Amino acid sequence: WDNADFSRGVGTTFYQEFSTLNTAKPPFVRDVEAKVRQYLRSSYSAAWTLKITWEKAPVHTARTDTRKTITYQAVLTTDGFRSYILMLYQDGGMQWDYTRLTSTNVLIGYT
Repeated sequence: WDNADFSRGVGTTFYQEFSTLNTAKPPFVRDVEAKVRQYLRSSYSAAWTLKITWEKAPVHTARTDTRKTITYQAVLTTDGFRSYILMLYQDGGMQWDYTRLTSTNVLIGYT
C-alpha cells in the first residue's frame, strides 16, 4: 500500500454510480456481473454498482517528479444480499518507482 498525492494538481479522482434495480443494465455492469460469476462460480445480478477511478495518480513521495503515475479502480457491487469489490489496475501494472519506498516488500492488491 502506498499513498497517492493529488495536492500538486496532477491526477484526478471520479466516480460513477449505477443503480440497476428494475432498470436496463449498461455494458459496464454486465461486465462486472460476468467477472463475479467467473471468479466466484455463482449466480449474480447486480442491483447497485459504484465505480471509483483514480486517474494518473502520482505517488506521495514524488514531491517533485510526478511523471510516474498510475490509474486504478475500485468497483463495489451488491445484489442487496452479497457485496463484492473488484480492484482493477491499468495495463502494465504499477508505474510508481517502488525502489524509492521505505518498505521493499511491495504488493499490488489486498489479502
